[in-house]
Amino acid sequence: MLANRSIPAATVIPVLSYPDVNQAATWLCDAFGFSVRLRIGTHRIQLNVGNAAVILREMRPNETLLLLGIGHSILIRVEDVDAHCKIALDHGAIITQAPTTHPFGERQYNAEDFAGHSWTFSQSVADIHPDEWGGTAVEL
Repeated sequence: MLANRSIPAATVIPVLSYPDVNQAATWLCDAFGFSVRLRIGTHRIQLNVGNAAVILREMRPNETLLLLGIGHSILIRVEDVDAHCKIALDHGAIITQAPTTHPFGERQYNAEDFAGHSWTFSQSVADIHPDEWGGTAVEL
């Protein structure tokens, strides 16, 4: 695949709508530790998220905030879920599930950002084979 500095190298890049992408970028960087990669006019911002990315775009006139958080969630892997959760909470994130260690070897918390988008942050705490917790390994 040809590399292009105008788009993040990640294979999957979520694109989320916000009424004000500059406000969203500032909040996501402060609360979740992302960083700005590229600004495109005043309507689109690319953010670095570890070795991945997310793109913020200006909300279209027919979109409403009520629909944004329904039906999707973005999962981001972090080094320290508890510390990450505290920073997010300090910046106004709504924590919908406190940090919890799950039988599949991940410690996770769920949050909503100021625009209603759902986020899950996950820290690997153990390497558990899926057979041990009820999963079905197909191609690991």
